[in-house]
Amino acid sequence: MLETSARLLRLLSLLQTRSDWTGPALAERLGVTTRTIRNDVERLRNLGYPVDATSGVAGGYRLGAGAALPPLLLDDEEAVAVAVGLRTASSLTGIAETSVRALAKLEQVLPSRLRGRVQALAATTVEVPGRGPTVAADVLTTLAAVCRDHERLRFDYEGSEFPRNVEPHRLAHARGRWYLVAYDLDRADWRTFRVDRLTPKIPTGPRFTPREPPTGDLASYVAAKLGTAMWRYRAEVRVHASAAVLAARLPPGVEILEPGEESCLVAVGSDNPEMLATYIGLMGADFDTSGPPELLAHFDVLARRYAAAARVVPPAGDVVGRAE
Repeated sequence: MLETSARLLRLLSLLQTRSDWTGPALAERLGVTTRTIRNDVERLRNLGYPVDATSGVAGGYRLGAGAALPPLLLDDEEAVAVAVGLRTASSLTGIAETSVRALAKLEQVLPSRLRGRVQALAATTVEVPGRGPTVAADVLTTLAAVCRDHERLRFDYEGSEFPRNVEPHRLAHARGRWYLVAYDLDRADWRTFRVDRLTPKIPTGPRFTPREPPTGDLASYVAAKLGTAMWRYRAEVRVHASAAVLAARLPPGVEILEPGEESCLVAVGSDNPEMLATYIGLMGADFDTSGPPELLAHFDVLARRYAAAARVVPPAGDVVGRAE
């Protein structure tokens, strides 16, 4: 009986690691026959776990959705990751109170060795509120599911006249925002989409065979795309400084289009022209650019503002440029 119970737990753990398993694959992993797998699946169903089965050559088993949530099996690292994620769910809308309730339940059953790790992290971490866009939790879970199950997705995208039709690949979180990396079927190329700007269309599309990703290092790929492609306002700026100097000043993802010893052509972007103008000024070097018009207009505003400030005569006794 103990051997059977242990095998059921191992079977349940395998079913939770990916969406589909064939009977022979499960039997090989557990060292039993396919008949035993069928019997164990029936035992899991009797315990309340909704295990779906399909017949045929491509048939197999998957853990489905039931009327009630059965217990989940989490290893040590997964349990800590879930607890940390619940504590830092500030970029998702409408789930703050729910996250607190779920975290309380999870910490109640965590082994002492794991509870100590989670509490230590909470005690030594300060959350700085951000002003970035938030994402609805149901949108994020929908995207995660279609990435996992390799299902096509259509969605409305801010600034796009027609719905986008994609093969989702991965979600990425960077600079306080969520992004979807997907193959755009209409444009026959890989694209990176801001999740806060898309609205999924339900139900999702048919399943697809995953393509080779655009690069082996997806994090670097997303970082490069974030340099300009995701911003509303983009500009190419000729900065009169060497590539070596700029490399130390530019954050990851900002692309130097033409590196040089005397000057470099740099691609930059922002969601508003004010931040873009300020960011260019922080490069600490002379520069030239031809637009966009909104950026040039704000340069004019800054020029007049700084010129007016430079003409101000400080009161007697004040020390300019020194902070106590």
